[in-house]
Amino acid sequence: MKKFRKVLDGLTTSSPGGTGMGSPSCGSAAGTPTAAQTPKEIDIQETLVSENFQLCKTVRHGFPYQPTALAFDPVQKILAIGSRSGGIRILGGPGVDCYSQHESGAAVLQLQFLINEGALVTACADDTLHLWNLRQRRPAVLHSLKFNRERITFCHLPFQSKWLYVGTERGNTHIVNIESFILSGYVIMWNKAIELSTKTHPGPIVHLSDSPKDEGKLLIGFEGGTIVQWDLRAKKGDFRIYYDEAIHSVSWHHEGKQFMCSHSDGSLTLWNLRNTTKPIQVTFPHGKIQKDGRKESCKPILKVEYKTSRSSEPFVIFSGGLSYDKAGRRPTLTIMHGKAITVLEMDYPIVEFMVLCETPYNNEVQEPYAVVVLLEKDLIVVDLTQSNFPVFENPYPMDVHESPVTCTAYFADCPPDIIPILYSIGAKHKKTGYSQKEWPVSGGTWTLGSHTYPEIIITGHADGSIKFWDASAITLQMLYKMKTSKVFEKPKPGDARAPELVEEDPFAVQMVSWCPQSRIFCVVGISAYIILYRFSKYDANTQIVSLEVRLQCESEDVISPSENENNPCFSEPGSHSPQPHQQHPASPGSRTPEGVKDSIPCLKVKDRVVRVPPGYQSELVIQLLWVDGEPPQQITSLDINSAYGLVAFGNCYGLAVVDYLQKTILLCMSTLDLYGATDPYQRLTRSPRRNRQSTSEFCMRGLSNFYSDSKKRIRTSYQSLTELTDNQQSIDMERSKSPTSDHVNGHCTSPTSQPCSAGKPRIPMGPEGPRLTRRGPGRPPFRKAQSAACMEISLPVSHTEESRENSFSRSRSSSVSSIDRDTKEAITTLQFGESYGRKSDAHPTPCLWVGTSLGVALLIPMSIPTDHEERMEEAVTIGPSGGVLMLKGSVTRFSFLDCMGALIQSPYEVWRDPNTAEDPDRPRKRKLVHFSPSSSQDACGEGHLAVVCSERQAKVFLMPSQSCLFVHNITESSFVLRADVVSVCNSVCLACFCANGHVMTLSLPSLRPLMDVNYLPLTDMRIARTFCFTNGGQALYLSSPTEIQRITYSQEMCDNLQEMLGELFTPIETPEAQNRGFLKGFFGGNAHNFDREELFGEAAAGKASRSLAQHIPGQAGLEGMKVAASGVVGDLARARVALDERGQRLGELEERTALMMTSAETFSKHAHEVMLKCKDKKWYQF
Repeated sequence: MKKFRKVLDGLTTSSPGGTGMGSPSCGSAAGTPTAAQTPKEIDIQETLVSENFQLCKTVRHGFPYQPTALAFDPVQKILAIGSRSGGIRILGGPGVDCYSQHESGAAVLQLQFLINEGALVTACADDTLHLWNLRQRRPAVLHSLKFNRERITFCHLPFQSKWLYVGTERGNTHIVNIESFILSGYVIMWNKAIELSTKTHPGPIVHLSDSPKDEGKLLIGFEGGTIVQWDLRAKKGDFRIYYDEAIHSVSWHHEGKQFMCSHSDGSLTLWNLRNTTKPIQVTFPHGKIQKDGRKESCKPILKVEYKTSRSSEPFVIFSGGLSYDKAGRRPTLTIMHGKAITVLEMDYPIVEFMVLCETPYNNEVQEPYAVVVLLEKDLIVVDLTQSNFPVFENPYPMDVHESPVTCTAYFADCPPDIIPILYSIGAKHKKTGYSQKEWPVSGGTWTLGSHTYPEIIITGHADGSIKFWDASAITLQMLYKMKTSKVFEKPKPGDARAPELVEEDPFAVQMVSWCPQSRIFCVVGISAYIILYRFSKYDANTQIVSLEVRLQCESEDVISPSENENNPCFSEPGSHSPQPHQQHPASPGSRTPEGVKDSIPCLKVKDRVVRVPPGYQSELVIQLLWVDGEPPQQITSLDINSAYGLVAFGNCYGLAVVDYLQKTILLCMSTLDLYGATDPYQRLTRSPRRNRQSTSEFCMRGLSNFYSDSKKRIRTSYQSLTELTDNQQSIDMERSKSPTSDHVNGHCTSPTSQPCSAGKPRIPMGPEGPRLTRRGPGRPPFRKAQSAACMEISLPVSHTEESRENSFSRSRSSSVSSIDRDTKEAITTLQFGESYGRKSDAHPTPCLWVGTSLGVALLIPMSIPTDHEERMEEAVTIGPSGGVLMLKGSVTRFSFLDCMGALIQSPYEVWRDPNTAEDPDRPRKRKLVHFSPSSSQDACGEGHLAVVCSERQAKVFLMPSQSCLFVHNITESSFVLRADVVSVCNSVCLACFCANGHVMTLSLPSLRPLMDVNYLPLTDMRIARTFCFTNGGQALYLSSPTEIQRITYSQEMCDNLQEMLGELFTPIETPEAQNRGFLKGFFGGNAHNFDREELFGEAAAGKASRSLAQHIPGQAGLEGMKVAASGVVGDLARARVALDERGQRLGELEERTALMMTSAETFSKHAHEVMLKCKDKKWYQF
């Protein structure tokens, strides 16, 4: 060969890992990459530096998890939702969606907008009030006020007032100045509010409101049933009401002469201020009169709203109040309009509701037009302007959790045509019956930024559904939904497989694989199946082809290394030859007792012709079979390549490759057999056991129950199974170790092989023979398909589960000389690509890279016919195993770079619609796009770089010599959960997410650390299972069971984030109050002469006790402004908005001044005329 080859030979001998197989111990200490002498011919100029990276949150999608409070600004038309974890979501028009978090994490009890002021007050469970500034794209806390001696129960802020009324658990009412956030010395003590003769405490304050008739009167509602109207000027009670039933809420009539209360017995009482001795009306809306004449007992009415309308009867809207007689009734919202009563049933319990009205003034006719209902897991808005009360179509992605999310995938920079096509197909299946009016929450402004490109998020769910979301420009909109369960027959009650094979969620999606260019889509299900879909714009009648694969090794077939040493790889007959039949033949020695399941799949595929709508249409179903009474194990890895027409998948037993074009099985063998004579481990032999016990109970309980070891792996440091089962099993358990494991202090610190390495327990056989020892008669092989948000580890001993749920710490030893033959080596990751299967290869060929849980990377070369006709007729041949590479820990990711450092994409087939009519004279051929490693590398010779990442380290190999060029030990104390090679700033890097919460990026190919941020110190299982990186410096994870959090690790995107976010506040003129007229103003009290400053200010009321509450300055000083204005663009935009506001107000002032001058001149003229007319008249002449 050329000089280049000689240089590589020298490199091979000098590199630390250049022995072909590598060495688990090569490399230096953690955090320091080591490199052999790199030849000049592949000297790559790396452009990425640490300044290109910064980690920050961008936007959060989905429904706020565990909501607690609701507020609406009727002028700005924005909605705020508080949650139990201290989060605040502020929603407006399209693109206006903001998430903020209280640092304390305390639950939000109540929200109060400063209407049309761009501010929000939050009351939290830690008895702290916070004032948030909404006049910036990222809200910040301006002030906080911490109550020390009393607990906050209710807050009320009158419209256009700067004084906030705060009710407490002791029954006292305090007043807070919103501008300074300091307590006033004016306090309404509970014992002053009630009569002195009252012997019992009235209870906590549950309601505060000012009278619509007179702002100087404050209505105070106590939980025990006491209502007091307090005269703020006179500092005394106007009237007191003592009612027998507990009060939950109060609502005024707009005229201020009546108010309505809801009570704990399911009743509504209407009170008139003229006579407060008893209510003028008591109604039980849902209480029927029984035969004995008594009313039914009803549930409490938790909230009531009493709203008036000019054109119709008043609305009375309330939640709760149903009778106790019917168990299991759904939560309801009742709308009473005149004599008509409409009961709206909800899918989830009602947390809070709020009626939206045309006016912000409480003393005007309210004119309600909608009601926002916040449920535990949904947000709906009901249209009150139509008699049938339809709901509005929700524009926000609030249904991410419609079925629990079990997996996620994130694709940035997709082909631009894919989003419109998916949207057009999905729009045909949208629900109808929504209100025709526009969504009423329309506040804020948002513009499409310049830094946008097509992005798609895919979510898989527990019910087998798949959702495609348009995630472009930091928004989220559902494009298309499909149901994988339609491929299978519904299990019938009489079916023999129904009681044991079918669980509550047998169709839960475990992982997905999508090729946007070819639009081939693969789904892996919890019941050990794979469905392959093709995309079509036309409906079709199709027959689903089913292949059945027997991927289970026989544990009695113990072969010593010496027996297998001289045998060629793939020596089993038919193991790698195509299988034209659908069912893989059972091994000849697998005799099973009568009644034991064998060679049947978990689910039954529809065997008839079915009509499928446009969109993704199923073409092939691959199912793993039961073997000798043992259920098939979870599929842990998957890769599909449309150019090759192949699907590869593996589990803890072995690997299978399927040709989906010819619908044949090409390869199906155990992991150990893949090695042949190149097995890097010396495996101990052991004599066969007498009774083979099923490992399924242990295998199905592992963490890979849902997530493959390759894509969503999370390890736990739970105790070894010797502590969890009978002592008789301890001998076998002790022998089930992996080469990267280390039993420390009696704990199994290697969950790498945990799901499938459990030794087989020795349990005495019962009278019913082997069947009972394999699995209990009532135990299903699959657990309920829980979501990624709530997966739990199910182990035989329950008291250890909780302590292990969020534990990530472990220690490992990588120096193991031999392992047990019975240990299952799982296939953790797979990757098709053009590569060099052997060192002697001169040209790249199609290869399959296989990564295992023992840190081994195998190369399997393949021979694929290139001609279209030959490809559809001739068999694909898979050669014996090529190179073997070694790393520390389970292999998680493969990726390939050319010798210039550019990412080599996998070859793909250009999409063509499978259901279009073909011209018989011109048959269509498959159009393939290949990215050969040597296509544009004439200057640097042949070869390419292979990036291999495991859970402990990353290595870069030079192919075909398999020389290890660079090694980096990513972590010593933790392990990598997710690793991806992504493009950032016109270059590529390796992005890693570790179990200890660190997010790291490494340069390629030198593996220099570029960023290491301790992002999530307390990572939980849900985040670990759903975290994924994508191009453009973006990533996402499921931050709660209902929310998707997107983050960026790109400095460029962080700088442009302010430009991409929406504005929460827009300058809007406050609507003017209606003219009350002379008589109403004269007889209606002096409501407008009430000066709160005169009463509550320090001059009149004095200072409050310092020990009562503590003022805490917010972050809206210098630090808050830095957050708000992280770029010059943000500063300029804010300055422009401020100038616009000022100019607008100056213009308004000028117009008003001109009007006042005109009015004064007119008045002067008229007065002069009157004077002249009456100048000479006597008084009796008037």
